[in-house]
Parts: sequence; C-alpha cells; structure tokens
Amino acid sequence: MYYFDHIVIHPQVSIHSVGNRLSQEAPILAREPLFLSENLDEALKIFFLSQFKKEEYFRFSIGSTAESNKVFCCVSAIFEDIGALHLQSREIASYLYRQSTHPQIKSGEFYVVYFRHCRVDDTEVDAIGLFKSENKDTFLKVYPTSEGFGMESEKGININKLDKGCLIFNMEREEGYRIVIVDNTNKNAEAKYWTNDFLHICPRRDGYFQTQQVLDLCKEFVTQTVPATDATGKAEQALLINKSMQALKKKEVNLDEFAKEVFRQPETVEQFRQFKEQFQQEKSIRLDDDFEVAPQLLKRKGMGTMTTIRLDKNFDISIHGGEQLIERGYDEEKQMYYYRLYFHEEK
Repeated sequence: MYYFDHIVIHPQVSIHSVGNRLSQEAPILAREPLFLSENLDEALKIFFLSQFKKEEYFRFSIGSTAESNKVFCCVSAIFEDIGALHLQSREIASYLYRQSTHPQIKSGEFYVVYFRHCRVDDTEVDAIGLFKSENKDTFLKVYPTSEGFGMESEKGININKLDKGCLIFNMEREEGYRIVIVDNTNKNAEAKYWTNDFLHICPRRDGYFQTQQVLDLCKEFVTQTVPATDATGKAEQALLINKSMQALKKKEVNLDEFAKEVFRQPETVEQFRQFKEQFQQEKSIRLDDDFEVAPQLLKRKGMGTMTTIRLDKNFDISIHGGEQLIERGYDEEKQMYYYRLYFHEEK
C-alpha cells in the first residue's frame, strides 16, 4: 500500500498544453517551469493525489530494451537528475501529443510533478507524477461592491476531479518501476490511449493481479460451464461463486487445492484446469500455482452480483452457502417458478 501522509511537492512544476493531434491542435510547451507558492501546496496535493485509492500496481512495458519506452526513459532521467525535470517534461508532453490521435481525446493541461517522501509498504521513496486535466467546471465568484455584492462566473479546474494521473515510484526500476494510475474519462477500450499508447504499462504480477485474474477466471468458468437449468436456476452458479470467494479468504492459495475445494468432482476439477489454460492463452497472462491473496480486493470487488439471484422486480436472494437447503420448482397452477428455503432462525 502507498501513503501520502508526509509527501512534499517539489516547488518546480512543469505545465504544458496538449491538444488533439487529429484535430491539429498544436501543443504549447512552456519554456520555463512554474515555481509554486506555499499557499498552493495543500490544494495541489488534493488535486494531484486524492484520486489515487486503488492498490493495483502497474509497471512500464520495456520489452527487450529500456529505450523502447519513451516515458520510462524520460522518467529515469529525472530520477537520476532532478534538474532535468523541465527538459524531460517537454519530451514527455511532445510524446503524449503524438499519441493523441483518437477523435474523443480532449485537449488539456499536462503536468509533470516531483514528489518526495512517499511511502510504499515500508519504504520511503520519491515519485514522479504525470497528470492531465481535460474538463473544466464553472465556478461562481462573489465579491463585495460599494452597494452590496457582485457575482460572475469563471471556468476552472475542480481540484476534486482529476481526469488522468500516473504516479511512478522510484523503486523496482529494472522491472519497469512500480506505478499507480487514474483514468476517469476514457472507459472504452478504443480510447485507452493514456495507459496503452502513451504510458505503455501492464499490470505488475503480484498478489493483487493474481487475485483479480482468479476472480475473473472463476466467474467466466461458472457462467460458461454451469448452465442455469429448470431444476437449479442460477442457484448452483451462485453457490459455486460463493465457494470460490470463501476459498480465497486465505493468506495464500494453491490453485490445484483451490479447484478441488470449490468444485470437488474430479471431472469438474479437470474441466476447470483446462479452462484455466485456455483463459491464460486468451488473456496472454500466466497465473502462478501459488500466490498471496489480496484481501482488500475481495472486500472492494467481490462478486455480489454473481451470488445474488434477482426474481422479477420483487425479491433478491443472496446465496452464502447451504446448497442442500434450497430447492427450485414450478407451480403448475400459478404457472410460475419458485424457490423453497429452509432455515432455523429469521433475523
């Protein structure tokens, strides 16, 4: 986990304007950096850092040579010599402009910021932040006059709404650094230029990544291989998803033991193993046989929608186990399906 409790912003911040290359909106590269006044410090910490909440780490894809990733090279040069920050920020901004060719990309201000005293796990490190603000809000300015008050509107940046951000921590350089990101504007795959075309990053293969992929693997396996029949409805799917969640509530998980615990039947376990191989090939990933679970991901994401059966618009049944205590049937007189639940106590 990363912490910003004692973080300090370097007083030299580089700001440029980067437009849409497809629309021929030429970039405006500042000749000199901006030197911050002390009264801006807290507001900028909110603007730059408050949106970073996820514990998912990424790293630069550097291929066979580090020089193949432009942003990685520029960031490394800044870490080696902070005096190079503004020169390298111009290089990064120019590169961002060259990648800004999707028609949905908006023009905006691009910031390169140096931070000291970040904490990642138990290590204190410096970090470089790359940020882009694309959307402007309308603010009302009220001011006193000789007869009372006046009012006017202004367009500006809301410090609580960062559009795009990336923090590169100065650690694990050989693996492409450790990185966290924010992208609040472009959710569609075709508009992921910030992460794919500009940063060229990929997930860091850690417990968080493994847990995320196993959750997705179980969801796909259950929905594709366990049919919702007239006899069981979606109850069996929900029960298996719940078992998957329970089996992941351990500090460490072995995938073979996990499959046996959740699916039990040898033929289903073997089917899961084959499905896992296909899943890895399609996603171009590799899952470790043993990995450390990220409990924060289970709490934040979970699979609530997969363990809940919605009945028309009247009822929701949340399945937490007890497959022997739920029955599904069909009432010929009412011509409707029903569930029968057995329990000891109502709360």
